[in-house]
Amino acid sequence: MNLQEIENKAKDIFKRKHMSVATERTYLHWIIRFGFWVKSHPKGTHAEKIMAYLTYLARDRSVSPGTQSVAKNAIFFLYKQVLEIEVGDFSKYLASSKPRRIPEVLSREETMAIIDQARGVKRLIIALLYGSGLRRNEAMMLRIKDISLQRQAVTVRDGKGFKDRVTMLPSFLILPLKQHIEEVRRIHNADLANGFGDAYMPYALGRKYPSAQKEFGWQFLFPATKISEDPRDRTQRRRHHLHPTAVSKAIKAATRAAKIDKRVTAHTFRHCFATHLLEAGADIRTVQELLGHANLETTQIYTHVTTTGAISTPSPLDYSGNVVPMVANG
Repeated sequence: MNLQEIENKAKDIFKRKHMSVATERTYLHWIIRFGFWVKSHPKGTHAEKIMAYLTYLARDRSVSPGTQSVAKNAIFFLYKQVLEIEVGDFSKYLASSKPRRIPEVLSREETMAIIDQARGVKRLIIALLYGSGLRRNEAMMLRIKDISLQRQAVTVRDGKGFKDRVTMLPSFLILPLKQHIEEVRRIHNADLANGFGDAYMPYALGRKYPSAQKEFGWQFLFPATKISEDPRDRTQRRRHHLHPTAVSKAIKAATRAAKIDKRVTAHTFRHCFATHLLEAGADIRTVQELLGHANLETTQIYTHVTTTGAISTPSPLDYSGNVVPMVANG
């Protein structure tokens, strides 16, 4: 099987398993890179080739542990799903060992300053990232039916690890979301009148319930500004969700306008959500559930940046009785 045949078969499997377009692109990237590497390093068993390539990424390319892990998952997918080959144990590779970084966290004032500088629907999305602890792509994939204004709950479906969870919806966002949903309804009605209005349906639900894809509840909460081709089925034209990069650009612009001299990304607001909840006295198990972390250890990293922990302890310079006034440049 040549590389083109492998790519075509992989695409069919991605579609059949309803894996995201982002995952498809990432896995294909690493499958192709591994394929070219194997051509120049043909010796050894399959397991030895995998171990050698993963070691090469860590030792020669200095990739992060996360990048090495994604490459490993893509290669495992290649052998198990596409080539249908059992490669055996390939765990004895050199693992990347870059230190785990403490997350960048903003103060409440800095967080709200950035949100206040954003405009329109982007402001609503950023506020939801912070207020509900969502990942950027989780927010983009929300449907109208996933928002419960009465229960003040947000249902995240097929989150990281293909897990569903329910998180909080701040009272602060109820009225803006209500107004936004009515605007989405207007857009959807216009699409229906123009012969469109079909939402992308996961897990072949479109075939099982053909009329459901036109229902308002299945529409994306943050729809794109225009109708476009379906990335998987070029014969279909529909209104997809807003592109994630639009949110990232809005965050960058709002951070600059707020004069916050820190690196702020969409994920920063999720870090702030967890940290500020812990600072307010929330139970760490509750925060773990709201974030959808499988392991408590992942959530515990936020205890290192809260102002109620070690960094809240007064410095000896502050409680010293003989502090000499500091003079700039003196």
